[in-house]
Amino acid sequence: MPTDAELLEAWRAGDRRAGEALFGRHFDAIARFFRNRLGDDVQDLVQRTFLDCVEGESRLGDGASVRGYLFGIARHRLVDHVRRHRARDFDPAVTSIADLATSPSAAVGRRDDQRLLQLALTQLPVDLQITLELAYWEGLAGPEIAQVLGIGANTVRGRLARAREVLRSSLAALEADPAAVQRLEHQVEVRSREFDQVDSGHG
Repeated sequence: MPTDAELLEAWRAGDRRAGEALFGRHFDAIARFFRNRLGDDVQDLVQRTFLDCVEGESRLGDGASVRGYLFGIARHRLVDHVRRHRARDFDPAVTSIADLATSPSAAVGRRDDQRLLQLALTQLPVDLQITLELAYWEGLAGPEIAQVLGIGANTVRGRLARAREVLRSSLAALEADPAAVQRLEHQVEVRSREFDQVDSGHG
């Protein structure tokens, strides 16, 4: 089976089937990336992300991955979209999705665990939200996350620790069922340990 890098190279050389294969591998994750921040109407942003990938001339450096490259493009597209349509001074390091919403509390709806977690995540600065989701739900390794965010690989673990801390505060502030909060905190801690185990193999 060809690697992502081989598919990208072939796609850039004009092999449409290689492009379709790469698109199929990563469409769900890239679509989920945008939906978690912007809602369901994200098809254009997904398409533009893959077009930027194939039309870009940069080659992947040592240790870089196509997956990290795609998420990095998606982050740039997200920032550009928000600055164009919602807030010109949007800073993903400090601004959360909830800050951009007209009425963040309206998103509470049912208080089941996953909705509560998603609501809590929207309270985090966007880059911290991205860091947590890529590490614990999308399965990216530390170097890939560093590639997405444009930071040093040795700072990813610190960024994750900070994100977990802010997430715990966000969950507590929602005044949800304490048992649900405890379950979610346990889920995040389990995923943190899983990330540490997997990521240690990339160091």
